[in-house]
Amino acid sequence: MNIVILDRLTLGEDLDISAADALGTVVSYDNTPPGAVAERIGDAEVVYINKIKLSEENLQNAHRLRLICVAATGYDNVDIDYCRKKGIAVCNVPGYSVYSVAQLTVSMVLYLSGHMPAYTRFTASGAYTKSGTANRLTPVCHELYGKTWGIVGYGAIGARVGEIAKALGCSVLAFKRTPTPDTACTDIDTLMEKSDIISVHIPLSEETRGLISRERIGKMKKTAIFVNTARGAVTDEAALCDALREGKIAALGTDVYSVEPFGEDSPFYGIKEYENVCLTPHMAWGTIEARERCFNEMLQNTAAFFSGEIRNRVDIK
Repeated sequence: MNIVILDRLTLGEDLDISAADALGTVVSYDNTPPGAVAERIGDAEVVYINKIKLSEENLQNAHRLRLICVAATGYDNVDIDYCRKKGIAVCNVPGYSVYSVAQLTVSMVLYLSGHMPAYTRFTASGAYTKSGTANRLTPVCHELYGKTWGIVGYGAIGARVGEIAKALGCSVLAFKRTPTPDTACTDIDTLMEKSDIISVHIPLSEETRGLISRERIGKMKKTAIFVNTARGAVTDEAALCDALREGKIAALGTDVYSVEPFGEDSPFYGIKEYENVCLTPHMAWGTIEARERCFNEMLQNTAAFFSGEIRNRVDIK
């Protein structure tokens, strides 16, 4: 079996991938530019990807390809319709990053709500030492206790964030396709209007693309904290940055972007150093525990496929 890994560095240099050798011959590339994808998968039977986009254009000559394993829960970077037509199986890895993403989401909220940049800079600069005062209480901090935490997408990650939010004393309001009896659920517009904290945990699809629109961003409280650890394109990124810059929302945290890495022309580039902004490089999923879990699942997906077992197949309707 020929296994080709196209973007190995996105899994982390520290991740041990040697267990894949037991499944076949492994060819691993640190990164693969778009123009080299077709050539590199030409003789592959199995392709492992994380961020690489696979389309009809670069798949059409991969005549030996039988399986694509995505190192993610989302698989919007793979042309599923084309794979179905050509009989190429596609597997994802659901649930592996629940704890990791929930942890980063809550970390961002705590970081922003506690004004950590301002307080740590005050201390690190020596200003605290020179102040002659035992404490500093500006900028003003607020407790999360008693606040409303709106969660857009209440799947495994959203529900985990909800558990932590409740433990912090927040009331949870969820936007969920199928309402759940143990959590207050509402429509997206009501959630945007009523929430003090909003975190986003929905997959990217044609239905969710641009769900957090400029109009909906305009419904948010001026005191609201907004955090996105899902997909950049589920939001109107320019509208979010405008709202932050114009003081229409209090703080913004995001780990995901419609173009990754974002360029100097991105609306995020102009706000990247604001104290009420927390931008991270799509790393919420990437604790070592989550990455080990993910890669192990990919290996199991591969072994299951060649044993005739259906496991984590997203190409089957």
